[in-house]
Amino acid sequence: MFQNPEIALHSLPDMEDLHWQQIHPRYARRLQLERALFVCGIAIATLAAKFLVGIPSDKVFMLWLGLLIVAVPLLVWPVISVPRRGYVIRDKDIVFKSGVIWRSVTAIPFNRVQHVETSNTPLDRKFGLANLQIFTAGGSGGDLRISGLGLDTAEQLRVYILGKVGASIETHQA
Repeated sequence: MFQNPEIALHSLPDMEDLHWQQIHPRYARRLQLERALFVCGIAIATLAAKFLVGIPSDKVFMLWLGLLIVAVPLLVWPVISVPRRGYVIRDKDIVFKSGVIWRSVTAIPFNRVQHVETSNTPLDRKFGLANLQIFTAGGSGGDLRISGLGLDTAEQLRVYILGKVGASIETHQA
């Protein structure tokens, strides 16, 4: 006979009691460099527009002032947000938290995982970082991406998760 007993709320595990693993500290610097390159690209484009199109110097100055006002929060935000990201590997799932203002905690049960991959961009490789992408059954709404892991950590997690789901493990070279 089917039974579905009620569980007392006080017996549920507290997420704050978990031992969260932090994202690699170099990830904040990687994000800052990416954003600085973006801001520099816009600054160079406005300077080129000044000489090619003849935009007046006072307009270029105002654009640069606006760019500076936007650039400061863009460069500071990774230092605030990256330390608030973390993950936990438990026996039956992986849990990921993120967010400063809008916080999110996502748990992916291993029995829902269909595919796991690691990836990195040239900028990630410069900082020795990788991304772990977990694809689940039931569509893209349940997928999880953890950015800013160390290369070795991302590969170890990939192999561990594939071992938990019983998939064959292929050697993956980036």
